[in-house]
Amino acid sequence: MEIETIVKSQKAFFKSGATLPLAFRVAALKKLREQMQALLPEILRALHDDLGKSDFEGYMTEVGLAFDELHYMEKHLRKLAKTKRVKTPIGNFRSHSFIKPSPYGTVLIMSPWNYPFMLAIEPLIDAIAAGNTVIVKPGSYSPHTSAIIKKLLNACFSGNYVAVVLGGRLENQALLDQKFDYIFFTGSKAVGREVQAKASVHLTPITLELGGKSPAIVDETANLKVTATRLVFGKYLNVGQTCVAPDYLLVQKDVKKELVSYILQEITHQFGEKPLENKDYGKIINEKHFQRLLGLMKDEKMLVGGQSDASTLRIAPTVLDNVTLDRPVMLEEIFGPILPILTFDKFEEIYDIVDHNPTPLALYFFSNSKKRQKEVLSRISFGGGCINDTIIHVASTAMPFGGVGESGMGGYHGVDGFATFTHYKSIVDKKIHPDLTLRYQPYSKLKEKVIRAVLK
Repeated sequence: MEIETIVKSQKAFFKSGATLPLAFRVAALKKLREQMQALLPEILRALHDDLGKSDFEGYMTEVGLAFDELHYMEKHLRKLAKTKRVKTPIGNFRSHSFIKPSPYGTVLIMSPWNYPFMLAIEPLIDAIAAGNTVIVKPGSYSPHTSAIIKKLLNACFSGNYVAVVLGGRLENQALLDQKFDYIFFTGSKAVGREVQAKASVHLTPITLELGGKSPAIVDETANLKVTATRLVFGKYLNVGQTCVAPDYLLVQKDVKKELVSYILQEITHQFGEKPLENKDYGKIINEKHFQRLLGLMKDEKMLVGGQSDASTLRIAPTVLDNVTLDRPVMLEEIFGPILPILTFDKFEEIYDIVDHNPTPLALYFFSNSKKRQKEVLSRISFGGGCINDTIIHVASTAMPFGGVGESGMGGYHGVDGFATFTHYKSIVDKKIHPDLTLRYQPYSKLKEKVIRAVLK
């Protein structure tokens, strides 16, 4: 089906009211769960073929999280979709007020290549639960996972309800030329700006899940051994191709040497003496990004790593020393297994350093000072993050995940995922009698006196 035809058919299906009953939505989620379970080996194989992910990592960071979101919606959907009665002001005497959750309509979900299954399926689950029809456009750089997503969703749904469009830039442009009721985009800032510009033509509401240079800040009070373990995990998971990966390390000068020694030990512990031969260590998505990462390492001082294998598109976990803010590696989001180290002397310096790349998607602060923890969380604008850990804040249905400023707008997961794809109608149900004439003309001093007494 051509893109325009798919959009028209989905709009017609939504207008029929078929997606509105809760029983229909629950059945759709159940069918998705059953097919995900049936195709699990193929999904994990696709993730391995695209990104070199082991079955363990593929399930932990992608399929398992999608199942978790499914479980949440299956358990809470009836409550989320329920009309909520709210307080009625005295001025609206003899009426009751309520908020009615309603789906937007036909939704476009554009997902990236780095977590190609999870970042397509999780927002899809939320959109289905909210009662929308959905077109999913997976990332073109992860073709094996895109193909299995299409197979999965075709097995579950008719195209006028949930459809998958494969392809690259041409298909993206064709989709964005259509009038959707909501657009959910995950990807780079550059493409995010294009999506926002296209959406503005139709005044289409959007969610943008972007990225940025997320700092890991370590002060002199931190437990350095634990810090190193968790930094290495978060930085080199998916070979650094994670939008919330620690992009750079900002460490207090006096503890840098000790922390670095622990980091180097931990890299060996987690990935072995020869990481490029570790079967559970993934690969860079393609040759273009492989060469870009090699360019970022050029002329930098390496404390460990730097080895690469063009035949497998692998780059060893790498740590760079004596990095300054004007270096190429600090001028763009790295999105690879390279960790630059910067230092600070006085704690107050961290704010100016972070402000060189403002509003990151994530921030990680390692410290045992409650005062500093509170200060950092208050003074720095960022999407979300962790105290004394990395990454794990994204794996929760109890908190929204999303960016702020240049790292995005909007959030999802759990109740916030349902809310993202829902418009909340505010309704006042007014009784016919009595009809108070206070608000009607002609006005009088008495009416004004009453109004002022009520509205204060």
